[in-house]
Amino acid sequence: MHVAIPLYPRFTALDVAGPYTVLSMVPGCTVTLVAADRGPVADDFGTFLLAATASYEEVPAPDVIMVPGGTGTLDVLSDEALVNWIRQAHEHTRWTTSVCTGSLLLGAAGLLEGLPATSHWALLDLLKQYGAEPVSTRVVHTGKIVTAAGVSAGIDMALTLVGKAVDEETAQSVQLAIEYDPEPPFTAGSLQTAPEGIPDRALHLLTQTP
Repeated sequence: MHVAIPLYPRFTALDVAGPYTVLSMVPGCTVTLVAADRGPVADDFGTFLLAATASYEEVPAPDVIMVPGGTGTLDVLSDEALVNWIRQAHEHTRWTTSVCTGSLLLGAAGLLEGLPATSHWALLDLLKQYGAEPVSTRVVHTGKIVTAAGVSAGIDMALTLVGKAVDEETAQSVQLAIEYDPEPPFTAGSLQTAPEGIPDRALHLLTQTP
């Protein structure tokens, strides 16, 4: 199983690193980071660099695409090279997936029309402009499209994908291998549980990234 993860300026590091780690541990699975051109791409903060080892043209038909989100997502919705690659690769995929605002790029590629999908809570309603039905759940699976909510939900999505693409025992083995057993110190991880005032402070943090 060949997984391709596209990188673009100001992607969110955990959107990539979480699913990358999960999927790379699956026997027989190869993960390739792709971009318009080979070379390093900087994350939201401009200091964490990941290197694309292949261009879009070099990976036209992966088995899986996993589109990350980031503060740069809105800027690349009009990036024809990226959006066209997503659209064309989708024709060949077994699974087309996204994390966080990466679902907006699936929408821009015309893949979410009439489908339920999720994204980061701060931009969830933007999915409507692509004809999608915004859903406030951790992972949404419809046909061969799997979307995940914000950032850390990418790990949930990747484990869900392994369970469906391979088997649950493999997914459980990976989960244990990475010791993914969340016990967050606070109950502020969703809009439903966050204390008063925390959503505004969270939005402020999101707008402070470079």
